[in-house]
Amino acid sequence: MDLQEIIPADFHPQSKVWIYQSSRLFAMSEAFELEDMFNKFIENWKSHGAPVKGYANLFYGQFIVLMADETATTVGGCSTDSSVHLIKAIEQRFKVDMFDRQNLAFYIKDKVQLLPLAHLSHALQNGFVTADTLYFNNLVATKAALLNDWLVPAGQTWLGKRMDALVK
Repeated sequence: MDLQEIIPADFHPQSKVWIYQSSRLFAMSEAFELEDMFNKFIENWKSHGAPVKGYANLFYGQFIVLMADETATTVGGCSTDSSVHLIKAIEQRFKVDMFDRQNLAFYIKDKVQLLPLAHLSHALQNGFVTADTLYFNNLVATKAALLNDWLVPAGQTWLGKRMDALVK
């Protein structure tokens, strides 16, 4: 997937990004419903009464990416809260968990594979995951980082040190 072709070019590289990982793949019908929810949210997203230049999309059928270009309007606490309300509504509507940070997402054999953090040691010892395995680094916080550092070898992320410690 070429993110450069999907992410709006007219958003500043330092636009804020939030990534929410679903506990499961969304079905195609759910993806269409999500698109409607995203469009309604973006149309109404405001910060201190001013419209937020926003973007929302579903990637790999499992990751919701929200982005706000703050060159015109700074995103304050209330507008960030409203985005969290959207994600919580999605959780309830589709019976998914969008806030479980203990599930690691890897890209293996052209598919998203979730691995509970507690199983990382076993996966490393058995060669299911290595430092070269592509990992979704959901901690990226800007458009530039999303484009360059989101899907990268696990060893190049915060997980790398953890992996080194578990292998020794």
